Amino acid sequence: MEGNCVGDSCNFSAIKPVMTDLPYPPVRVSGKNLSYADLLTIDYCGSVSELTAIAQYINNENRLAAENCPMAQALLGMAICEMMHLQKLGELIVLLGGEIGFSSRGRNGRSMLWTPSCLNIPAECAKMLEADMEAEKSTINQYEMHISWIEDECVNAVLRRIIQDEEYHIMILKTLLKEV
Repeated sequence: MEGNCVGDSCNFSAIKPVMTDLPYPPVRVSGKNLSYADLLTIDYCGSVSELTAIAQYINNENRLAAENCPMAQALLGMAICEMMHLQKLGELIVLLGGEIGFSSRGRNGRSMLWTPSCLNIPAECAKMLEADMEAEKSTINQYEMHISWIEDECVNAVLRRIIQDEEYHIMILKTLLKEV
């Protein structure tokens, strides 16, 4: 039956996370703090979040794989890095005494369920990359705001390291955009 398959596939077997070559600080907290845990749920699965970034990058990668394999591979590498961020945030949330789910809890106590409506997935390649860049910038701004509210250096060290990856992603996306 293999002879009936259509299209050449883009090979993703050797894809590694697209991230800066710096170690992450240990994932630990100074003590339990539900307020901090709730803030991190926004970074975990809010409208601007690691979960949103993963879904958006994977969607874009799938749509580009047939026509631009190298670009699709780069987007998958960024998605893998975002998965690492999601995992680290999940660890922090649990250590802070919070719970992991698909809803975020803001400072106002309101809960928001993550849905695909959080994604910005335009059809045109250049618009796709621009949307990804804007999402990365929004993520950085949100992390910086959360760092200013969180008085736990252990947590903030992890967030600052994640920001370095997000800044690197912007640089990569700018390079990819020049190729379009």
